[in-house]
Formats: sequence, C-alpha cells, structure tokens
Amino acid sequence: MDVTVKARAARERPGFARKARAYVALTKPRVIELLLVTTAPVMVLAQNGIPNLWLVVATLVGGSLSAGSAGAFNCYIDRDIDRVMERTKNRPLVTGELTDREALVFAWLVGIASIVWLAVTTNLLAAALSAAAIFFYVVVYTLWLKRRTAQNIVWGGIAGCFPVLIGWAAVTGSLDWAPVILFFVVFLWTPPHYWPLSMRYRADYASVNVPMLAVVRGRTLVGLQVVLYAWATVTCSLLLIPVASMGILYTVVAVAAGGWFVIESHRLYSTAIRHDEVKPMRVFHSSISYLTLLFIAVGVDPLLPF
Repeated sequence: MDVTVKARAARERPGFARKARAYVALTKPRVIELLLVTTAPVMVLAQNGIPNLWLVVATLVGGSLSAGSAGAFNCYIDRDIDRVMERTKNRPLVTGELTDREALVFAWLVGIASIVWLAVTTNLLAAALSAAAIFFYVVVYTLWLKRRTAQNIVWGGIAGCFPVLIGWAAVTGSLDWAPVILFFVVFLWTPPHYWPLSMRYRADYASVNVPMLAVVRGRTLVGLQVVLYAWATVTCSLLLIPVASMGILYTVVAVAAGGWFVIESHRLYSTAIRHDEVKPMRVFHSSISYLTLLFIAVGVDPLLPF
C-alpha cells in the first residue's frame, strides 16, 4: 500500500474515544433511559419501600446491558435500511465508525453479559426475563414483524414491557398482578407513543418498504388508533389502584397525566380529520412525559404515609 494511502487511512481510523462513543450509540441510550424509568419505581413498589440499593444498581446495570444488546442487534440487522433512512443516517454502522463484525460481536457479548450478570446478582427469573426480552426484540420484532405487518410495533413492543417484570422479579423472585398490570400499561402505551413518530418519518419508512401503520393507512385512521390506545393505556393504569392499594399521589398523577395524554391524542386526531397541519411529535413527547410521571408516582407513592 502507498505510504500516502496508509497515512490517510490512519488519520481516518476512529480513535478510542470516538470508537467508544460509537459502541454507546449502538446500544440506543435514549431508549435505555426510558426503559430504566419503568424499572426502578417498580422495585420500590415490589419492596413497598426502598429496596436494597445494591440490588437496584445491579438490576439497572443488567437491564441496561440487556436493552443495549437488543439495540445493537437491531442496528446490525437493520443496517441496510438505516443507510437509506434520513432518521438513522448517523448510526455507527452507517457512518462506518464500526464494522458489521464489531457490532455483531458486541451485541452477543453484551447480551450474554446481561443474562449472566442478572443471574449472579439478582436471581434466575430476572435473568430469564432479560433473555426473553432480547429474544423478543431481536427475533420477533426486528427479524419477523417489522418488515411484514403494520401491527409490528403493537406486538413487537412487548419487548419494552419486560423491564417492569424484571424489576419486580429482582426484588421478589416471583411475579404478581401489579407488575402484570404495569406490563400491559407499557404494552398499550407503545403504539400511541411510536405511531406519531412513524407519522413524522412516514417518507423514511415508505422509502425502505417498512409497513408502519402511518405508511399503509391514512393519518385519520392512525390518529383514531392513537386515541383508542391512549384511552386504553390510561384505563389500564387505573387498575393498579385497587390491585396494589395505590394512594392519592398515584391516583392524581394517573388521572391528570393520563388526561393530558388523551387530550393530546384527541388533538392529533382532530387535526387529521380537518386536514390541518398535523404535529405528531407533540403526542410523541407528551407520551414520554406521561409514562415518566406515571412511573415516578409508582415509585414515590409507596413511600408516602398516606
């Protein structure tokens, strides 16, 4: 190889810090943040107080590794469409900061590490649930559903519900109705959270033939589906009040934040009917705020004396 070519290749080769950032980006850290928001509060609810802090840290680390592995697998599998879509043009496998082999090895190592870590630091049930979450996101959603059906995010979203079960299992070593209800809250919340995003990036998904609901159906129908799922989410969240003996704080937050989420969903639907300018990202951001507030209330409510 020519000396000049070698020098240019050396200059273009990512340094350690850039490489490390690329690996972090591969895990989709913003998704991990949202998943952890649903884990720690459930642990407080399961303990009915402050659980062992080491257990909390161990569970959050294991959960982060699990979600990071799933995200890395997703980036590897979807690297072909990520190179076409505007929304994903800066992902590490698109920019070339990581090779396909580096991403795949990293995904496997982090996934195995998450399962072993949870098995050693928490219990086998939590570890098994972590393995199930990775399998569901990678195989069921990414490989099977995503490119085949408009219901991809509905059933594929189940993977994002597992942190609730993992958090509860880490504390109790078992499952109960309370985490099952919260599992279904996240399940019902996922479509009205993600469909507005798919409306915003409809052209992106259409360009790679991914049949998101916003691609194969009109915005009025998508808006109606968002409304129905938002109502179902809030209704399901209220079931936790009698089942887990939730107090005034959770009740107020579930009703108030849920009402806001529903109103934003109706606003999206109304603008779609009137053929006005649709602003789906308002619902997307409000859905994140809603889930965050709800789960903060899940974690704080058991600590209150009333």
